[in-house]
Amino acid sequence: MELGKLERQLKLMALLAGNTNLTNDEIASKLSLSKRSVYRYLEAFREMGFIVERSGDIYRLDKNSPFFREISGSVMFTEDEAATISQLLASVSDNSTRVRNLRRKLERLYDYKVLENHETDLRLGENVSRLYEAVKQHLTVVLKSYRSLHGNTVSDRIVEPYRFMNSNDDIRCYEPASGQNKTFKISRIGEVKLLDIKWISEPAHEQIYTDAFGFTGTPIDTIKLRLSERAASLMEEELPRSRRFITHADNNTYTFEDRTCSYLGATRFVLGLYNDIEIIESAKFKEFIRKNIKDLTHKFEY
Repeated sequence: MELGKLERQLKLMALLAGNTNLTNDEIASKLSLSKRSVYRYLEAFREMGFIVERSGDIYRLDKNSPFFREISGSVMFTEDEAATISQLLASVSDNSTRVRNLRRKLERLYDYKVLENHETDLRLGENVSRLYEAVKQHLTVVLKSYRSLHGNTVSDRIVEPYRFMNSNDDIRCYEPASGQNKTFKISRIGEVKLLDIKWISEPAHEQIYTDAFGFTGTPIDTIKLRLSERAASLMEEELPRSRRFITHADNNTYTFEDRTCSYLGATRFVLGLYNDIEIIESAKFKEFIRKNIKDLTHKFEY
């Protein structure tokens, strides 16, 4: 009995610490408690020294409560530090899901009035959470108001999501209406609506490969390159996925070998560092490079 009571108190504490929009009725329903019990626990929290804030019918526990400060003092940031980190995150060019989720966590952990409110990040985080739940539970979803740049359209798409890709920026789905596996940019989804419908087309879900350059699909060839130390270092920095495909050859050179789904990514990298890279394989890739060099030369002829 006591353990059950303690578990309810801890769950309520965690919910109130991050609460921004749940009313007491909603909290009571979420934790299977009576409204009276929620008020009783709130009063108990006050007596234990917690700072209980109220905004209308929404209650929350202030992060500055002595208990929170004591257990988190060694790992948490001050609000000034959190604001500085938020500014740094806003200034970096990386706009991946990981960076956006970091911003969202800062907003949840610290005073939401101090940090800038990234409404787009909150929507994105909610969409990622629902997609994760759909993948985990094998559920069908509706991608509401999906903006397709390819067709320049906005429409609802009913899909079976089954794999996150590219640092969680993309979601791979099977679309029953077209009978095709497609990759959707999560940032272009207006809202993810979970349906109470299990996958019915799992055998059709295509297990695709993502190469070191970030291209996905069916591999078309294997590329092997000899890299200078500079080229190897730049490849590891710009393309973290490539690290496991790079091996040390001798004191000054390295070898990269991986299957590729498109020559485009490798071509951009090779042409940008042509003095530091030698193509060992394949013949098809060499021919693709020659054609690109020829087209480039012709384009800039006077």
